[in-house]
Amino acid sequence: MSLIDDAISANSALAASYDSSHSGRPAPKVAIVTCADPRLSGIVPLLGLADADVDMIRNVGSVIDDDSVRSLVISTRVLGTREIMIINHNECGVTTFTDDELQQRLRDETGMSPIAPSRFYSFTDTEQNTREQMQKARSHPWIAAEVPVRGFVFDVHTGLLSEVMPLEAAVAARVH
Repeated sequence: MSLIDDAISANSALAASYDSSHSGRPAPKVAIVTCADPRLSGIVPLLGLADADVDMIRNVGSVIDDDSVRSLVISTRVLGTREIMIINHNECGVTTFTDDELQQRLRDETGMSPIAPSRFYSFTDTEQNTREQMQKARSHPWIAAEVPVRGFVFDVHTGLLSEVMPLEAAVAARVH
């Protein structure tokens, strides 16, 4: 039996105790864009938030791409989310290769050149990547200016977050 088969079997048994009060219209207060890394699966309780207050958007590398922008626009413009957190983490698997290296590996393993995705969004500096993702979200015209976009790095060893200042604030701090 596969892991999926086990999950479906467990669902049949566990659904009997499902709390149907969670079936109402979503009304999240904060959207969190974070990595799909399983080490971040328990991030909501570590933030002291209720699941119902969070619109969780996950992808490998915490990337603000077309799909996450689509989710953020729906979250803020339709569901009423009022804040956005971008949470990267140390020791991310996306830091272990470059886009070119992965594309070459895929060509070598499959004998085919990739058509999509056009980018894998690899990076080496987690804080800089967080700043870039914050800027991409902040600069999108459909994400309202009054919705704060803040970035953080999650330490997978301690469970602690450290805030990453936007580029403008980081430059200003270095000048003074």
